[in-house]
This record gives sequence, C-alpha cells and structure tokens, in this order.
Amino acid sequence: MSERRDQILATAAGLFAQRGFHGVSIADLGAACGISGPALYKHFPGKEQILAEMLVGISEELLTEGRRRVAGAERPLDALVAWHVSFALEHPELIVVQDRDWSSLPDEAREQVRRLQRAYVEVWATELRAVRPQLDAREAKAVVHATFGLLNSTPHSALVGRDRMHDVLWRMGRAALLA
Repeated sequence: MSERRDQILATAAGLFAQRGFHGVSIADLGAACGISGPALYKHFPGKEQILAEMLVGISEELLTEGRRRVAGAERPLDALVAWHVSFALEHPELIVVQDRDWSSLPDEAREQVRRLQRAYVEVWATELRAVRPQLDAREAKAVVHATFGLLNSTPHSALVGRDRMHDVLWRMGRAALLA
C-alpha cells in the first residue's frame, strides 16, 4: 500500500471517529490530508471504499497477528490478550469507527469483516478451551466476545498512562477469560 493511501486511511479513521462516517465529506478528508477532495479519487473510488478498506484491513491484521502470536507463544492465550490490548490502546479510533459506522459498510465488505472476525474469535476460543476444557465451543465464544467488550473499551476507559492501562486491561482480560 502506498504511503498516501496509508495517510488517507489514518486520517479518515481519526475524522470518522470524531464526527462519524456521515459527518465527514470527501472535501473534509482531502483537506485534512493536504490534498483536494477530488484528488482522493486517485486512491479510492469513494468514501465507502475507504471505510471498507479500513475495517477489512484491521480485521485482517487482528486475525493474522493473532495466529502469529499463538504459533510462537508458550502461553498462547496470554499472548492473544497482550496483543489485543496493545492494538486497542494504539487504535481506539478504529474501535469507535468499527462500532459506530458498521452499518455504513458496503454489504460485501461487511460480510468479509464478519468472516474475518469469526475466524479471530475462533482462534481465541480454541486457545481458551485448551485452558478451560470444560467449556463447550459456544460458551467459549461467548466468553471471548464478552472479553472483547472489556478490551475494546479503550476509547472510554484509557484514563491512565498507556503502560498502566495495558497492565490493567491485560489483568482484567485474562481474569475475564478464566472466570
């Protein structure tokens, strides 16, 4: 991906988080990137495709990195929690956009994000069941989803320094998974 596309996606994430997808025009986004609104069309066919690439991209990153962390870890569940907490603390704007602007995604991108997210939950649920074999697959997935709710609270809960918040969320996330 080009540096300009990366810049557009990062800028769009911040603006969409602040004002909502529908509260940001192509002209607003172009101005924030230091280019004209129409110049954005050299990089993306439209605003919906920016949102789609943003949310599909983060879903792919979470799944790919989650699998990588599990493969190289002595304690895979701990590695997943640490990774997700770091991601959430570094990208709270993406969490806000995912939560608030989900319905603005084109149908095909929405289905792709869902598929990737289901696979990511499955990675977590598999590792959770390795530690808590008494859980059936549905309950393990429910626990994982509830834990994501806690870990993805960073846009609202990160009120202390990053390192301290990472520690707090890691301990709370792990405790939620093992409760």
